[in-house]
Amino acid sequence: MAFETPDHLERMLTRLKLTAIRDQLDGLLDEAGRGELTIREALTLFCEREIARKDQRRIEMSFGLARFPFVRDLSGFDFEAQPSVDKGQVRDLATGRFIANGEAVLLLGPPGVGKTHLAVAIGREVIVAGYTVLFVPAMTLVATLAKAHAEGRLEEKLAHFAKPKLLIVDELGYLPFEPDAAHLFFQLVSRRYERGALLVTSNRAIGEWGSVFGDAVVATAILDRMLHHSHVITIRGESYRLREKRRSGLLQKAAPAHPTINTSKSEGVSS
Repeated sequence: MAFETPDHLERMLTRLKLTAIRDQLDGLLDEAGRGELTIREALTLFCEREIARKDQRRIEMSFGLARFPFVRDLSGFDFEAQPSVDKGQVRDLATGRFIANGEAVLLLGPPGVGKTHLAVAIGREVIVAGYTVLFVPAMTLVATLAKAHAEGRLEEKLAHFAKPKLLIVDELGYLPFEPDAAHLFFQLVSRRYERGALLVTSNRAIGEWGSVFGDAVVATAILDRMLHHSHVITIRGESYRLREKRRSGLLQKAAPAHPTINTSKSEGVSS
């Protein structure tokens, strides 16, 4: 068999979409030669580099599609400043096992204690683990669903928000829902129940969600589904932002204590 030109090999690698091997071919061949690798070992090396390139591109694309408001990682969360947060539990959630089971995670606590930081950090970790994620503020979510409902496109939007393996709903409870919006949110929760995982951050205790949704019956129906397979983490403590202002001398006295948030469920795992 006649030897083909290097250009022919590059064209075949391009056609097979093995672009990492194509782009690193000379270096990979040199590395295999220096290591005196067998053909099988060299092929394994080439495939590992190709998979690594594809994984990195998938992760970068997924980060963009998730629409995180900022970059936060677990390494940047001050667990010592928030002793109410179980570091082991958070790291277990970051593996994504709760997503495979279609479970819910509720991060509850006053403003500024790191709920959104943890939500984004967990979201980024589970993307690396191979799951798809979408981040959306609660008011943006319900406004989008209400607009779609008015335009006759509700099913389309429900399908959109039901698609990612993990849907992160941020800041639930900062503003009350309109009654119609609460019913739309219930439809989404029902669509994802036991099929898609939810992570919700809220500054309101679970017992206050009736006022958030403006309808105690709807709130009960939503909580019934969300708490069935859930992990509830209640964060207590002072706002990071207030703490930094106090350290810088901008605040002389501690801010009034936020009411303690109590839940009837364990702060660990329940199912």
